[in-house]
Amino acid sequence: MRLIVARCEVRYSGRLSAVLPEALRLIMVKSDGSVMVHADHGGFKPSNWMTPPTVIEEEPDRIVVRKRAGASEDRLDIRIAEVLSDVEHDMGEAAALEKEGVERELQELLADAPPEGLRLIRREWPTDIGPVDLMCRDDTGEFVAVEIKRVGTIDAVEQLTRYLARICAEPGMARCRGVLAAQLIKPQARVLAGARGIACVEVDLAVLRGEREPDLTLFAA
Repeated sequence: MRLIVARCEVRYSGRLSAVLPEALRLIMVKSDGSVMVHADHGGFKPSNWMTPPTVIEEEPDRIVVRKRAGASEDRLDIRIAEVLSDVEHDMGEAAALEKEGVERELQELLADAPPEGLRLIRREWPTDIGPVDLMCRDDTGEFVAVEIKRVGTIDAVEQLTRYLARICAEPGMARCRGVLAAQLIKPQARVLAGARGIACVEVDLAVLRGEREPDLTLFAA
């Protein structure tokens, strides 16, 4: 991970345009291609950021981060006036995040009974930015990546989107689609998922456990 403390101006262009005027900021560049620009206010959320996959181009007084967004391109242009600190840290191989509690149980139960029309290929399908919970195939043989959450949020959709980008770059996996499965899916997450071609499935833990019969079907889209 690279941490840069610099006086800089940040311009974002793409689906919208935004400018952060010149000020002292922290720029975080992670090995997965994530770039975050933080100010010393506003809590934990960065002032601007770009999620992977990205292309990062660097000049002595400028860092440009580019990302394809369909037919267009998102672009983060960081113009550096003064560098106060520029350090890199080897974070080592991070231990895989282990799901606990409800999410872990949901993953185990859905591995035994995948969403309707899917058959399990593998749990914890690896990508270079982390594992997707379940890799399945549908009735047509198409790959389907299933990400499981207790509550489906916009962040969960973003996470699955990143996984799909990495999976679809693998040979023979270009037609992989995504499914977000959760006990509850937030309305905003449904809207974003729909815009990105990701299906949303709400699951009933009591039904999966066999504690009660489903009302109509086990899965409600």
